[in-house]
Amino acid sequence: MSKHKIITLRVQSSEGTKRVEVEPSDSILHLFEKVHDAFGLSGYTFALYRERGRKDELISSRSRTIRSSGLRHGDMVYMCPLNGALLWSEPSPGSSNSMAHDEPIDDYPEKSSSTPSQNIALLTTPVVPLQEDEVDQQLWKLDGKVQRKRDDKLCRHGPKACCVHCSPLEPFDEAYLKEQNVKHMSFHSYLRKLTAGVDRGKFVNLEDISCRIRAGCKDHPPWPKGICSKCQPNAITLNRQVYRHVDNVMFENAYLVERFINYWRSTGHQRLGFLYGRYEIHGDVPLGIRGTVAAIYEPPQTSTRDSITLLESDKDRKHVDDLAGQLGLRRIGWIFTDLVTDDVKKGTVKHVRNIESHFLSAEECIMAGYFQNQHPNPCRFSPVGYFGSKFVTVCVTGDASNQVHMEGYSVSNQCMALVRDNCLVPTKDAPELGYVRESTDKQYVPDVYYKEKDGYGNEVSRLARPLPVEYLLVDVPASTPLIPLYTFYASDAIQAFPVENRLVDGHIQDFNTLSNYLQQFSPDQFLNAVSDFHFLLYISTMDMLPMKEYMGPLLEAVRTQNSEMARDWARSEHWATVEQLIAASSLSPPSSRPQSSTFTSPLTAPAASAAATAAMPSSPPMHDDAGWTCSHCTFLNPTELSSCEMCQLPR
Repeated sequence: MSKHKIITLRVQSSEGTKRVEVEPSDSILHLFEKVHDAFGLSGYTFALYRERGRKDELISSRSRTIRSSGLRHGDMVYMCPLNGALLWSEPSPGSSNSMAHDEPIDDYPEKSSSTPSQNIALLTTPVVPLQEDEVDQQLWKLDGKVQRKRDDKLCRHGPKACCVHCSPLEPFDEAYLKEQNVKHMSFHSYLRKLTAGVDRGKFVNLEDISCRIRAGCKDHPPWPKGICSKCQPNAITLNRQVYRHVDNVMFENAYLVERFINYWRSTGHQRLGFLYGRYEIHGDVPLGIRGTVAAIYEPPQTSTRDSITLLESDKDRKHVDDLAGQLGLRRIGWIFTDLVTDDVKKGTVKHVRNIESHFLSAEECIMAGYFQNQHPNPCRFSPVGYFGSKFVTVCVTGDASNQVHMEGYSVSNQCMALVRDNCLVPTKDAPELGYVRESTDKQYVPDVYYKEKDGYGNEVSRLARPLPVEYLLVDVPASTPLIPLYTFYASDAIQAFPVENRLVDGHIQDFNTLSNYLQQFSPDQFLNAVSDFHFLLYISTMDMLPMKEYMGPLLEAVRTQNSEMARDWARSEHWATVEQLIAASSLSPPSSRPQSSTFTSPLTAPAASAAATAAMPSSPPMHDDAGWTCSHCTFLNPTELSSCEMCQLPR
């Protein structure tokens, strides 16, 4: 090649920028190969763009040349992974689901094991455009400015004019936010601040912090035998985050929280759950977002009076998310209790979380960072498509008046990066302090600092070993509305359906509980009966007759509160089978259920009687003095029982 024909292109990625030399007559496919070699990638699962935000993609082609694509000497090209693929062969962090995060967290999918020739074919497939949340799309359409009324004392103009005393304020105006006692501006106000200059955000680039060594450096042996300024991650100075992705957490009604903390009231043990709801526009903060909670799902867990451990056997997690999605809900946060009884007679609890102790412990901050990394926030100004997280943390604890109340938080993007790259661990005996790992032969950890004032009032930097976790927290107010909202049915006159995964007497989900719950409703109240998140989850996964595949119309009826659609589904063949079993159990109720309890199905009374007769066996099963065999599940039961000990169905 002649030297004067070579042009240099700059390729920017999440791991840094490199230069690539090509000829104008080279094909775009040759450019992809050059980029692959320059960054030392593990595969070809990446795309190249001429503009930020995944715009103006360069499609891999053997016929199209560098010259025909309009690329010139010194142009910048942006590299992004395809569908979140792992480009570098460096092992990604591992995962952990316990409160103590001794192992790294797995936030990235496994890298592709296909060959380069197979991966090149993926480059011809168009990248799925970034899909922002619906609330983000709505906020981008709003002006966002704070309107002010005419001041009679300062304004000297007519009613249709405007001056500096009554002109609209920007949503990020510091004086207005301080006057309204808003501690953190909303994330969209922060974005408007970045795009308010002359360039209109042309050069805005929101990138997450990386605490890992940049892969592909060939100037020295890999760590721990060598490191240089090009691949070494920068030192981190922790700062208070000026914005928050969610400005308020609102539980639709107090019954939601009462139902959750009833487990602590009955056992004295702490409890953890996931919040399901939706994101909405929050009118009290300029361009704010509110997380509205409609249901709380409690995953499998073991707990004591002062600890909670999540179990790995949550096989229903994906199904819960799918069911919530069909109801118009999504996972928006997590909630846990930290309640210690103070006076049983007065019903008060101890005030253990305050400025003198801690608000969130280091373990809880790491757990929050782990969950936030699992639920990233789509952002159009990020080169990888995601920045930060809307996932929130709610703690139910005692307040200064020794009453039960809720405190909401999220952790900063800096904390998310430290947790994602396995740099932050809790201390052993001080819950308010975290600790940044030291570098080892297996992992390089950058220096992390925080600033505080010394005895003379000077601001000095301290090494984050240990680290006060207050530097990682962002306050998010949690509350309930003055007028309760109800996505699901709730009534004091109805015994609610038990919550899943509560292995306590009176909280077990089984067929007898299902029968007793439905007997509280008349045929006209079928929609109210099924409008319970825990009830819907149980009937979709119950061992005897899982109805997951047939619940689409029912979930749509609950989401739209359509009684007619719910009654139509109640006449389906699949629900009729459940009704037959309930009717059969009501004819010969077990000793634990009152004899007067009857269930009236949406079918007519004669039809229900006929269904019950059809459900009963034509002749009693043969049994001897040793017991009787259940005709439904063939389990051998003792003679004195009137219902099966295994499936709870009548004899």
